[in-house]
Amino acid sequence: MDKASIGGVLLAISGIVAGLLIEGGNLGQILQPTAALIVFGGTLGAVMLQFPLGTVIGAFRSLANIFSEPRKQDGQVIELLLSFANKARRQGVVSLDSDLQTIRDPFFKQTLMLAVDGTEPAELRKIMHVSLDSIAEDEDQLPAVFESAGGFSPTVGILGAVLGLIQVMHHLDNMQEVGRGIAVAFVATIYGVGIANLFFLPFAGKMRLRVREHQRSREMMLEGVISILEGINPRMLEIKLSGFTDDKGREKQERAA
Repeated sequence: MDKASIGGVLLAISGIVAGLLIEGGNLGQILQPTAALIVFGGTLGAVMLQFPLGTVIGAFRSLANIFSEPRKQDGQVIELLLSFANKARRQGVVSLDSDLQTIRDPFFKQTLMLAVDGTEPAELRKIMHVSLDSIAEDEDQLPAVFESAGGFSPTVGILGAVLGLIQVMHHLDNMQEVGRGIAVAFVATIYGVGIANLFFLPFAGKMRLRVREHQRSREMMLEGVISILEGINPRMLEIKLSGFTDDKGREKQERAA
């Protein structure tokens, strides 16, 4: 589990609840099903109007990646590329055809397949960059869903507050009821602003980091295969690919060397 994500959510919720309790409030004051229905329903409806249903579903499925620690596979990919480079120097690039079935990543497999088929390095880079751009465009839609939700929810919360105040206006003859109604009406604003700044926008930011990590990994795969095709020395290839890894991964590669 990603400790930062889990800890961030718990700290945000506990901080707000603790502040409410210290001020003499109680959870019942902010637990309003009607306000929640207006904010969550209105926000989800606006998001579905802006994005295709498949993109919205994919974005919510990707939430699991936010709370799970990303698997650091860059080191394994570099080791695999180095073994391919050594084999290609001894037996030629065509010999890597037998290794295609061992590769699970579709992008990596397609890149190596084109290299084995004799595609020129410049042409290979051009072909796979089209694939890179297409994948990146699809992946960038996922955090955009939560960014949009973070923009819609405060406005929908204000709408919910206004609807509540309209109902309050019908009870002006009872000032006690008016005071209680106003307090309830503003709960919708709390929901809208709260879920935007505590959940939707942070979700989008963390998801964009995950997407960038995946894109960088694919760029490393492409650069590694092209370098093998160009006959680069394995030692130079290792130094070149280490530039794609983070500081911890780079230090690990240096210690292993």
